[in-house]
Amino acid sequence: LYIVYLGERKHDDADLITDSHHEMLASVLGSKEEALDSIVYSYRYSFSGFAARLTKAQASKIRGLPDVVSVRENQIHRMHTSRSWDFLGMDYRQPNGLLAKAKYGEGIIIGVIDTGITPESAMFADDGYGPPPSKWKGICQVGPSFEAKSCNRKLIGARWYIDDDVLGAMGKNQEKEFLSPRDVEGHGTHTASTAGGNIVHNASVLGLAAGTVRGGAPRARLAMYKTCWSGGGCSQAGQLKAMDDAVHDGVDVLSISIGGPFDDPGTLHVVAKGIPIVYSAGNEGPVAQTVENISPWLLTVAATTMDRSFSVVITLGNNEKFVAQSFVDMDTASQFSEILLYQDEECSSDNVNSTVNGKIVFCFGKSLDSGISFAVAAKGGSGVILPLVNTDTFLQDSAIETPFDIPFVPVDSEIAKRIVQYIR
Repeated sequence: LYIVYLGERKHDDADLITDSHHEMLASVLGSKEEALDSIVYSYRYSFSGFAARLTKAQASKIRGLPDVVSVRENQIHRMHTSRSWDFLGMDYRQPNGLLAKAKYGEGIIIGVIDTGITPESAMFADDGYGPPPSKWKGICQVGPSFEAKSCNRKLIGARWYIDDDVLGAMGKNQEKEFLSPRDVEGHGTHTASTAGGNIVHNASVLGLAAGTVRGGAPRARLAMYKTCWSGGGCSQAGQLKAMDDAVHDGVDVLSISIGGPFDDPGTLHVVAKGIPIVYSAGNEGPVAQTVENISPWLLTVAATTMDRSFSVVITLGNNEKFVAQSFVDMDTASQFSEILLYQDEECSSDNVNSTVNGKIVFCFGKSLDSGISFAVAAKGGSGVILPLVNTDTFLQDSAIETPFDIPFVPVDSEIAKRIVQYIR
């Protein structure tokens, strides 16, 4: 798949622009029919261009045409992933605060380009909302597990985009994905709620960190553009088409938490239309030169350290104590349990047997495998301790959907070393 960039639009008639794309392709491929079979996306609202299935020779021929600015092969990008809004001075409880003065985002339409959305979430309920702003021209594109009623007066629009490059990269993940705006990964639901989710009280993670969650502009309307797919990443061609549609639909701002480098001039045309684009800076660091999405016309936002921890105390038989983090919401054990050391290939849910009954498994594995906790619990074990290189990433690396039956506690290398010394 190749992306052909033709620069500024020559006129405002979108259909004529698309016709010109077909004609250009036909001049190279030999017929209008072949052009229609080849083209995947036509960019016609923010700039002029198209994405098409081409051979290297065909792409080279198009590159030499007089109206062509650039031709580049499509790329697959990756997704990026408390109290941020309060830290920024946007406390929703202050009647004269910045957020109140901005009317909590009332009347603003936020377009989110990501993995889709879970419309049933309370963050996207439309209680108390009126009709969408009159400027809105978008659609609610239906598909499996996403009916027309999935959109409402809060989530006012949704589209999805997929192409051959993404399908090829997805492999077996196609079985669990939905060809619709439905979110399988959870990333898009997370970013959309962060940007414009409702104020929701009594929220928690497995009973922990109970409190109120909300988006930065809790009264804003949301439109989801699904261009990222489970195992398939995010097609650059699809992102450009989503941006182009977002200009047509009438969004006020675009939020994109997808990796780069994304220096395509398509983003410049969107910003030139008066639509700011807010990108994530990436998940790397703290070393220098790791920030992504750095084009000067973009607003690139980095994350900061998390000031929250779910602390638990590990007590050894010699009364030595260590503080670690875990998703544990249960009473402290009243008596000591023997520690059983598992190493390397032993440290997997497939290798757990009845010898763990009544014991704590100290598991020297190569990666975070929360599944071993459930396997140990099923065999009568009383807990799992798992050394990690970086326990700070535990919260973001844990794909946890149900509470643990027994304590599952990651520890850093220093604590792990002390526990091994104690065992031996």
